[in-house]
Amino acid sequence: MSPRAKKRFWNGVQVALILFAAFLVLLPIVWIGMAAFKRHVDVFRLSFLFTPTLENFARIMESPFLIHEKLFNSMIVALCTVAFALPLATCAAYGFSRFRLRGERIMLVMILATQFVPAVVIVLPFFLMFRDLGLLDTRFALVVVYTAIVMPFATWMIKGFVDGIPLETEEAAMVDGATRLQVIRKVVLPMAAPGIVTAGIFSFIIAWNEFLFALILTRRDAVTLPVGLQLFNAEEGVLWHLLAAAGLFIMAPMIALALAVQKHFVKGMTMGAVK
Repeated sequence: MSPRAKKRFWNGVQVALILFAAFLVLLPIVWIGMAAFKRHVDVFRLSFLFTPTLENFARIMESPFLIHEKLFNSMIVALCTVAFALPLATCAAYGFSRFRLRGERIMLVMILATQFVPAVVIVLPFFLMFRDLGLLDTRFALVVVYTAIVMPFATWMIKGFVDGIPLETEEAAMVDGATRLQVIRKVVLPMAAPGIVTAGIFSFIIAWNEFLFALILTRRDAVTLPVGLQLFNAEEGVLWHLLAAAGLFIMAPMIALALAVQKHFVKGMTMGAVK
């Protein structure tokens, strides 16, 4: 086999593998998208031909599902978590990166170690604390918990990007008369933007998909989408057509967010991998 033929062969193998991987990734999404527009009877038929209906989306907005309320709760909680966690994580990351602190290494290890604590171990203390404070079944309680969950991850990720910013650029700005806050706002934040955006995306995803704390800490008013999906397990079995319709509401914000910040997200992931 000539070198050109070998190259074509391996290119064909790579394309085939990529297409196969894409098929495996997209198949569940396509199935959910199709099931969301099927009647209950059509869900169990392995056929691509069916009469689409929008009745499923109307039903999940009605009692007892009320998916629009749970969608609102999830959106508020996830956005507030990102809004609180990112500034705190950025400040912490900058402090760890630029200042020599006593016990810095121990603090960084302790921050990372919190990620290895099982959620079931700490959910009960959170429950008792919020019960005594009268904050059970509130969005504020979920925001506090989720902020604590995503902070270590966001701090470590952003610190890696701040470490990669040359210290000389900050020193040059300060020689020109800029204050520390001006240096952070005009030099550090723009250069670390890909890492901050990436940390924000992952923080949003974690808060959006979290189930255990939302299940234990909410009852009726602050129920989020992942917890609300339990309602589709009825006496007659799992209501797959309604579950698929609700699943689209969970996936849509993630897909829209990924498309909106795709450039920063890819850049942040690749830069983080190099570092």
